[in-house]
Amino acid sequence: MAYIDIFVAPVPNANRGQYEKHCAVAAKLFKEYGARDVVQCWGDDVPDGKVTSFPMAVKLKEGETVSAGWLVWPDKATRDAGMAKMMDDPRMQPDANPMGFDGQRMIFGGFRHLVES
Repeated sequence: MAYIDIFVAPVPNANRGQYEKHCAVAAKLFKEYGARDVVQCWGDDVPDGKVTSFPMAVKLKEGETVSAGWLVWPDKATRDAGMAKMMDDPRMQPDANPMGFDGQRMIFGGFRHLVES
């Protein structure tokens, strides 16, 4: 059964190019390590909320945009192994592939597949 990683991050607009480069490198590696699909999105219609919202969740600042993405893995075991390899891969180290955003404000998590239509 598929396993999904979902992540949301605040990215400074001035760093969009750097972030796109980071995502392109990461996507290639995620696929190399077993991800079936890699999707990265740039916020376009992401409203502020009254109680909660994407901007509130990542403590969005002026001059930043919410970015979101997901990875589809064949199963959790492949995901766990792939993520471990990503953390050790020198191509993902900050000096080789800087993220371009504050990773402490990124939210992420793994989700078990429930329904697909």
